[in-house]
Amino acid sequence: MCNWKKIILWSVLAIFAFFVIDIGRYFFYPNISRLQKNRPGKTAFMEYREDTWQAKGIKKKISASWAPLSQISPYVMKAVIIAEDDKFWSHEGFDFDAMQKALEKDLKKKKFKVGGSTISQQLAKNLYLTPAKNPIRKVKEAILTWRIERQLSKRRIMELYLNVAEWGDGLFGIRTAALQYYGKSARDLSAREAATLAAALPNPRRFRPNGRSRYAANRAERIYQIMVRRGIVIEEYDDVIQEQDKDAEKNETAENPVNDLSGGNTVPESF
Repeated sequence: MCNWKKIILWSVLAIFAFFVIDIGRYFFYPNISRLQKNRPGKTAFMEYREDTWQAKGIKKKISASWAPLSQISPYVMKAVIIAEDDKFWSHEGFDFDAMQKALEKDLKKKKFKVGGSTISQQLAKNLYLTPAKNPIRKVKEAILTWRIERQLSKRRIMELYLNVAEWGDGLFGIRTAALQYYGKSARDLSAREAATLAAALPNPRRFRPNGRSRYAANRAERIYQIMVRRGIVIEEYDDVIQEQDKDAEKNETAENPVNDLSGGNTVPESF
């Protein structure tokens, strides 16, 4: 009996040591400071998506591309902040009010999801972790978020997030999304298009920007109306710009009547 107690004790200590080492390494690894100037390579989420496809026997590759923040429509950044993290510029990585509300909701449903994640938390998860919802992963995410907020500027965090976020099944980066869904550059996205893309972020494979989800459509409209109320969008000006774009397209079509578009949009090059 005594031997069994020792075995159990040593087993518990070994498991505890494993988790301490597994979690503790995230205080030093990976090297986040390199992201100040360098683009990330293939992210953990991209690898996770590829592994999932491979396990299911699906022959598919991710589509990923990069666009500097200067080449992304300002509407995109503002729509994403409204949709995902309205306190982005003021918090230090965590929105504790949102986390408390999400935790209370989880307790009522007797589930562990702990939503209320900030953009910084989502960036940490996308870059280095997996979609798994468990306490250990959340602790790792918290450590990485703390490091990201201290080593990267808010502007850089936003630039990284927009370029590594998934906007559809295997579609990573706002440039990829803009081409895939609207056939245009990320710089040319309108306020409504930005709101529609931002509305898909909670679950981009379910709420695809070109899908028929009523929830996503209603969410996109709410985001857009908030942009209008805050003066981010002046609807009259937006309508004029859209009419000008339509006229330009008609003129281009008239000048180039024979255009073979059967091949669809070309997916941009990877990072």
